[in-house]
Amino acid sequence: MIALAIATALLGINLAAFLAFWWDKEAARAGGWRVREDTLLGLAVIGGSLGALAAQRMLRHKTRKQPFRTGLPAIVAVHAAIGMALLAFSGHLLDLLHWLARS
Repeated sequence: MIALAIATALLGINLAAFLAFWWDKEAARAGGWRVREDTLLGLAVIGGSLGALAAQRMLRHKTRKQPFRTGLPAIVAVHAAIGMALLAFSGHLLDLLHWLARS
């Protein structure tokens, strides 16, 4: 149940990150309201790094601009390391979550 909630939340935040990059790309073309760079990076940091990276590559948006050029791959690497650590310690983590739920 917890895993499904986490997966759903991550899917949602990655979709939001992708759509924010798309919105910004369209606004840049049309000369309209732009999404703040802090917002784009913030969505990546809070879990939307894969969606942000996919949008960057697919839409060819923010590919040359720092901190997007190196920052997004770094955020993805940190998230991958966290994911691997969670998988490695998932048994202990689930025990802790169940214990906390009973408290």
